[in-house]
Amino acid sequence: MGDDKNEAKDDASESGGVPSTEPSESSFYATDEDEEARLELGPKISIREQLEKDKDDESLRRWKEQLLGGVDVNEAAGIEEPDVKILSLSIVFEDRPDIVLEIPESGHPKGLWFTLKEGSKYSLRFSFKISNNIVCGLKYTNTVWKKGIKVESSKQMLGTFSPQAEPYIHVMTEETTPSGIFARGSYSAKTKFLDDDNKCYLELTYTFDIQKDWAN
Repeated sequence: MGDDKNEAKDDASESGGVPSTEPSESSFYATDEDEEARLELGPKISIREQLEKDKDDESLRRWKEQLLGGVDVNEAAGIEEPDVKILSLSIVFEDRPDIVLEIPESGHPKGLWFTLKEGSKYSLRFSFKISNNIVCGLKYTNTVWKKGIKVESSKQMLGTFSPQAEPYIHVMTEETTPSGIFARGSYSAKTKFLDDDNKCYLELTYTFDIQKDWAN
């Protein structure tokens, strides 16, 4: 690798978590179904109103009932805003135990949050629960800096989700941490989970390290 400036250009790929040495396609856009959901479900109204609104349109009514699944319509009858809770975050590896990250209430983990070995393959796995109403266009964004220079800015569209009792689990595309002397060191990052209206359900600001080997 070259100097830090060249490294920043190389590492500013759209990866799912930390800087990557190869470009990836982690910046996804809404599918046709997501676009349809946004058009049909906005503006925000309660679930009962959603169903009543199109009760005469058989195909649309069935689509909404399928999206809602086993939601108790009466329980969430008058609630317009969805609630999204990120329950867990883990960094997953094939050849070593997962790194389970504790999510502080403040959204600001104190000190060094985790350390990764250079050149290691990993995936970010998280679980989240949706309640009260349908959330449209849920997305994950991540920005990483090293020595004050932005080295990554990524966004991944997760989709449209209905309330359900069981948590959803999502695993990001596998990535590889950069390697080499200039890739090692400390990074700062900001991760957000937002919806179509840019309502933020979780914002995390933290620091992490990339080192030559795993910490003992």
